[in-house]
Amino acid sequence: MEYVEIAGTRIGFEQRGRGTPLVLLHGIPADGRVWRRQLDALSDEYQVFAWDAPGCGRSSDPAGPLGLTEVAGHLASFIGALELDHPHVLGLSWGGGLALELYRIAPTLPRSLVLASAYAGWAGSLPPDAVARRLDAYLTAARTPSREALRGWGPGMFSESASEDLIAELIEISSNYHPGALADLARSFATTDLRTTLPTITVPTLVLHGDSDVRSPLTVGEALHDALPGSTLVVLEGVGHVSNIEAPDRFNTEVRRFLRSALP
Repeated sequence: MEYVEIAGTRIGFEQRGRGTPLVLLHGIPADGRVWRRQLDALSDEYQVFAWDAPGCGRSSDPAGPLGLTEVAGHLASFIGALELDHPHVLGLSWGGGLALELYRIAPTLPRSLVLASAYAGWAGSLPPDAVARRLDAYLTAARTPSREALRGWGPGMFSESASEDLIAELIEISSNYHPGALADLARSFATTDLRTTLPTITVPTLVLHGDSDVRSPLTVGEALHDALPGSTLVVLEGVGHVSNIEAPDRFNTEVRRFLRSALP
């Protein structure tokens, strides 16, 4: 684990490999440990960075407001501090929304975008009643001991065929959330609607979605693809929300194929 200080916030990250930089953005309430299989597999061709977002995992809580825009600002500063030259940016779930927000505030930074199981914000991708239920679940989790709060969350993150070991792995990672930060990030994402940003994106973009995803259904991925000019949609059959853990070989193959096509 390495650390860099961004605007008074200690950001933890792991890196592997050499080559064109690839920045991996986790979902919430997880952290950068969800990317172990990508750090190992993709670092033969890319310099891969998996950060813990501010207020997540091994990073500290920022002193000021913590919403999607603030995190995107920290991400832009993180890329600058490490002197990463136009990295590919891959976001999973909430991290996909973060990748879109990074493009909105700093469109010259990303070389390409990979949006895996992503949303254009909860408000931009889910019906209002679903957003309300999602937000309530996160705010309840923020008030509850993590092991108790996450009981029953795991199966919905995967397809029905996922093993108990994979579910246990994700729960172990996710149980390290920071309650206050989780509540702030969930409130922000519940009001985020990035649909007007999608038509403005000009970098190569891959929408990668599992057809068994019940948290961000395939219709969400199809809507992203339809709104993103020239984007590529790849559907992983029989795979749920946390596709990078459930089907890492297929996930990595599709990411690698896309990144190669997106160069230089």
